[in-house]
Amino acid sequence: MTVHLREADGSDDDLGSIVTIVNATCPDDPTSVDEIRWAAATYPGTTRFIAEVDGRPVGVGSVGRIYMHPPEFDALWATIAVLAHARRQGIGGALLTVVAERARAAGKGALHIPASEGQPEGIAFLRHRGFMEYERDKIVRLELAGKTPPAIDLPDGIELTTLAQRPDLVPAIHAVAVETFADIPGGEVPTAPGTLAEFRARDVDRPSIPPGAFVIALEPGTDRVVGYASLLLMPVTSRRMAWHAMTAVVRDWRGRGLARALKRATIGWAMADGLDALESGNDFDNAPMRAVNARLGYEPQPDHVILRGSLDDGMMAP
Repeated sequence: MTVHLREADGSDDDLGSIVTIVNATCPDDPTSVDEIRWAAATYPGTTRFIAEVDGRPVGVGSVGRIYMHPPEFDALWATIAVLAHARRQGIGGALLTVVAERARAAGKGALHIPASEGQPEGIAFLRHRGFMEYERDKIVRLELAGKTPPAIDLPDGIELTTLAQRPDLVPAIHAVAVETFADIPGGEVPTAPGTLAEFRARDVDRPSIPPGAFVIALEPGTDRVVGYASLLLMPVTSRRMAWHAMTAVVRDWRGRGLARALKRATIGWAMADGLDALESGNDFDNAPMRAVNARLGYEPQPDHVILRGSLDDGMMAP
């Protein structure tokens, strides 16, 4: 068996191959050609690789900057996916080697690679090569079939609007993100929303974030934005699903039920739009938001884990 690795181009054929392999190996985190094209335009610098056996794509890998951290952050983000029938033949190791080489060439010292507890063989593959758990999210799902929209009990002194109704509020939403991202548990280095332009591209203007499902909490009379919640539509496979992209509340409004009201508003939108389910993920240490999810009836799913591997010589075992 001869494995051929090559850098993917932007053609429909190559992107289609990537989508097929990713969706077959990571069904809980599907992608699409449109999503990859959006990511390539929004997050420049990512390189994607295709592994072929006898001319047939059987594995894919990617490597690029972690845009939730500044450019000088010491690690790059990477992914590796190999079709089930082609595993244990060195293909995953070959993809890991090539993405590691790109990271070294960029002057980085580590890779961050996502994995799911639902696929323990992927975690074992990385641990065998020296990767250690860096961050863990508790994933939960809310099935929407047969449920009625939840009541939205707003705290006194708050009104809700949406991005569709108030697109002028984006700078104020960004200010909320600047305050709240720093408080999100997980990892050793706090995340940041970036500049207003970066935030808009990733968290506001993204085609899969519906403006009507982007709910904003205001103090009436002042138009001060004190919280927001948004949904990210997943590429459609067998079901219509969305991910809770963010639920954020400024510090002086926490503990008053506002996060729960915001999340309930997005649930109501999802039901009205005919979605089948919603998913959310929060760091193990984010007890307040995990409690909100539990009270709303979200059910546990396999944990999502980010593993960090050093690029020092000897860390990439065969």
